[in-house]
Amino acid sequence: MPTALSERLTIVEGDGAWLTASDGRRLLDATASLWYANIGHGRRELADRAHCQMVRLEAYHTFGRFANEPALQLSDRLAELVPIPQAKIFFTSGGSDSVDMACKLARLHWQLEGKLDKKVIVSRDRAYHGLHAFGTSIGGLFHNRTGYGTVSLVPETARIPTHGLAAAIAAMDQIGPDNIAAIITEPVLGTGGVHGPEKGYLTGLEHYARANDILLILDEVITGFGRTGEMFAAQRWGVRPDLMTMAKGITSGYLPLGAVAVAEGVWSRFFDGPDAPSFRHGLTYAGHPTACVVAEANLDILEQEELVKRAAELERVLVHKLTPLEDHPQVNEIRSGSGFLAGVQLRADVDGLGVIESCLQDGVILRLLHENTIQISPPFVATDEDIDLIVDAIVRGIAKAH
Repeated sequence: MPTALSERLTIVEGDGAWLTASDGRRLLDATASLWYANIGHGRRELADRAHCQMVRLEAYHTFGRFANEPALQLSDRLAELVPIPQAKIFFTSGGSDSVDMACKLARLHWQLEGKLDKKVIVSRDRAYHGLHAFGTSIGGLFHNRTGYGTVSLVPETARIPTHGLAAAIAAMDQIGPDNIAAIITEPVLGTGGVHGPEKGYLTGLEHYARANDILLILDEVITGFGRTGEMFAAQRWGVRPDLMTMAKGITSGYLPLGAVAVAEGVWSRFFDGPDAPSFRHGLTYAGHPTACVVAEANLDILEQEELVKRAAELERVLVHKLTPLEDHPQVNEIRSGSGFLAGVQLRADVDGLGVIESCLQDGVILRLLHENTIQISPPFVATDEDIDLIVDAIVRGIAKAH
């Protein structure tokens, strides 16, 4: 916190892939803020839609029998988009909320099935699933989980290897499939260092889950809505989850909103007649009408401007521009090719924060992630020339740090 106060950077304006700081500097947003500014900053269309909705009905809860038109319309649209047939949509306020809700529902599902031992939520090493109690507990970044006086804030959590399907299966066999309620995974690990999936890893987890009565939760908070060159990463890698968490790109960050898509095999019992069980879970701003109309405006722009297709094109540009860095003596690994995002892992003895600072002085905002890895994930409206600026800034930053 002392560093955050002494070196504060105040952002006052945004336009496309670019930002303006309070000192007048123009800065390239090479991380799309926290992975979410997919359509870029300053889109008046979203502000206009929000204004129109707020003067009509700014907000109202969706508990019990209550609903609002924007929430119903968006849920219908999402149900058609997600790779889960006959999905129901449960709205939240953001990604951590979505993870919390999905994990609770997975545990409840097996309790109602009478399989009372199925409580463990399995996640991957290096995984990040937000910082609510469940997200903190299942996280695969050790520093985010420690210091709270217990091994896990929520009991019955376990981690499997980031890569290597055989090793992951062996770890779950040791836990015992009869004890596992759900496997949760990011298709591409984001905060843990931008790790794309090895060939067959995600489908292998799905097959293991199906064979052992385990729910599969895909955390698409980062990858959803175009980041992998498909609307959802599940479509790129041919995976069909039981629950899928969403946020960030659902509104491109213009308003806070999250959602969970739920498969029929999980949701059907809660609609099965007057004696159906209840899922006693809700959030004040779930289905917030203004957030929902902003999400629809965001989806309109993604479709009309073909920005998901553009993200796929930019992925190839980014891979090409980063390829020469693979042989750089100060670079440990380049992780790209799993979408319009990449991780440049520096050697452990390179001052990663110094590289980030140098990039900032060159007008490019980047973040340092786990294991000295530089995050690259620009808005989909970035240009090829913007990618050049990012890579050139990193190269100069490494030279200065060395």
